Amino acid sequence: MSFLPSSPELTNLTDVFRQYPRRARLMLLLIDDILRGESPLTVAERELIFAYGSGQNACNFCYHSHRPVAAAFGIDETVFDELMEDIDTASIDERLKPILHFVRKLTQTPSRMTQADADAIFAAGWDEQAFVDIVSICAIQNFFNRFVDGIGIDVDDETARRTGAALLPTIGYAGIAERLPAEEPQAG
Repeated sequence: MSFLPSSPELTNLTDVFRQYPRRARLMLLLIDDILRGESPLTVAERELIFAYGSGQNACNFCYHSHRPVAAAFGIDETVFDELMEDIDTASIDERLKPILHFVRKLTQTPSRMTQADADAIFAAGWDEQAFVDIVSICAIQNFFNRFVDGIGIDVDDETARRTGAALLPTIGYAGIAERLPAEEPQAG
């Protein structure tokens, strides 16, 4: 049930996007650029980062909808449980571990970021473009987590899973934007 007085029946993000298509299109095109545009990080790695950061925020909708998207692009879904327990022992590429430490810290305590946090990513072999992409993924993930939780999107984990798995691996975020109505619905 959403927190919107005019639309308490809106329970999923797609419904909210249909209700507010202009804003939704802007949001979807930005996330499409960050998660699907050119990057030294693969789409799978970017979806892993997004889902992991959402797990750090306990944003169940985003966490459970992006896990299967990451899996569709080649990430073993069992790794998410490992990551939530301990990044350092999780069975992922060693080069991703400093990224996920960075994302956890930037998500939980952004004012405590230091040069050493960034240097760990560079030491793992990532370049400045990858670094900017990592910060962008973390920023958009936190934005969407706050949007979803702030609007009151509250669906069960399986519904969130189906939502992500159904469209994101095939048409992406820009494809969802294209399906939105051209105008805002008229107020009742």
